[in-house]
Amino acid sequence: MIEIFNAYELDNYCSVVYYLHCDYFKSYMNWTVIVIETIVLLLFFTAAIMIPLVKNPVWWIHDYPKDIQERYFETHERIPTQFFSAKVLVKKGFAVILSSFILALLIWPTGADSFLSAFAVSYGMWMVIDWYDCFFLDWVLFANVKAVRLPGTEDMDKAYHQKLYHVIRSLWGMLLGLIPCLLASLMFII
Repeated sequence: MIEIFNAYELDNYCSVVYYLHCDYFKSYMNWTVIVIETIVLLLFFTAAIMIPLVKNPVWWIHDYPKDIQERYFETHERIPTQFFSAKVLVKKGFAVILSSFILALLIWPTGADSFLSAFAVSYGMWMVIDWYDCFFLDWVLFANVKAVRLPGTEDMDKAYHQKLYHVIRSLWGMLLGLIPCLLASLMFII
């Protein structure tokens, strides 16, 4: 059974904090904290994407569709963009490790009290960020704002509007997200 109730009913402390009581998790999860933490993570994620992109548009080139990469490399020096290239693996590996520690810290105030509830919270946050990346950053921002496009590819509107490409990348992101969320949940219970 799942029920959402006001904290006032729980401990007469604060009437704006909502908890989710779920018999499956056997815990009370503070949804107010989860929502606030997720918003902060979205801001952090946006900054982590946009700051390097503004300073060096090629920083995320490995995440662009191949036809955009090829057009860019017609006029610029070619750099490795394959997923298993050392540069890409270092970026992704660093992101996984950093995400694990950040998620582990964010689990504490949510009310999670088991591996399963910690994983549910951390993977829920991961999914929100993954969908935000796909449906807002990729579909809306990068597809429509020419200022954030790679130099020399500003006219490639159709290539930047490849929704299926970004959905597939999002599915890979959901799969990859299992790693830091499992690690964060392990760190939480240890």
